[in-house]
Amino acid sequence: MKLETATSREVADYLDKCAGIVLPTGSLEQHGPIGLIGTDALCVTTISERAATKYTMLIAPTLCYTPAQFNMNFAGTVSVTARAFAQLFEDILRSLYRQGFKFIYVLNGHGANLAPMRSAVHDLYLDLDDRAPKVKLRSWWEYPTVNALRNELFGDREGMHGTPSEVAITQASVRVVDSSNHQPPASLSEEFIRDHTGDFHGPASEHARDFPDGRVGSHSELANIDHGEALIAAAANALIGEFTSWIAESD
Repeated sequence: MKLETATSREVADYLDKCAGIVLPTGSLEQHGPIGLIGTDALCVTTISERAATKYTMLIAPTLCYTPAQFNMNFAGTVSVTARAFAQLFEDILRSLYRQGFKFIYVLNGHGANLAPMRSAVHDLYLDLDDRAPKVKLRSWWEYPTVNALRNELFGDREGMHGTPSEVAITQASVRVVDSSNHQPPASLSEEFIRDHTGDFHGPASEHARDFPDGRVGSHSELANIDHGEALIAAAANALIGEFTSWIAESD
């Protein structure tokens, strides 16, 4: 069930049975020559909505206006400051908690969201202490079954941005973009991956200079619809498992 298409009465009835909600978070940024601008948001929306067809859970609207400054030199990218995003995120958490949601499961699809979201959760705990809602942050690619599948399908060609796994999910859920670019980008060093985890990149002009086609070590042309369907199914099942066990263990 989606929050925006539910009635107030339906939400109240849901809360009588479950105090948990899923909040997807993504971005609006370029994703290379065949990746859609809303890839990160589309991935988490698709996964959470697929999970909700298998298990009764409430899905909040996807939060997609997020920090993506390093991609601002590519057409279509929309970025907000980390401060603005953290404040909006915290306000959403507070509002959901006031409505009765004691468990807020954040399904994330964009690495740069993590630091400001963690900061917001810490501020919430500082203010409310043990009265605060329980918040879990999980990026969809972190599930062990999903990560194993990504490695099996793409190995080190997965890269860090415009990845074949996320492109595959949008191919299965939205559309396939044709491209004549079949050459893989340069592989990334272990040092680069370590230093840029969480989308910690430099200024937009430098990023566009270093990665002119928008991808960061990701051979997105390896993606196909079958890969996407397999990844969606694996992630949706993992979401259901972790969401239900987390709430059960916390009650």
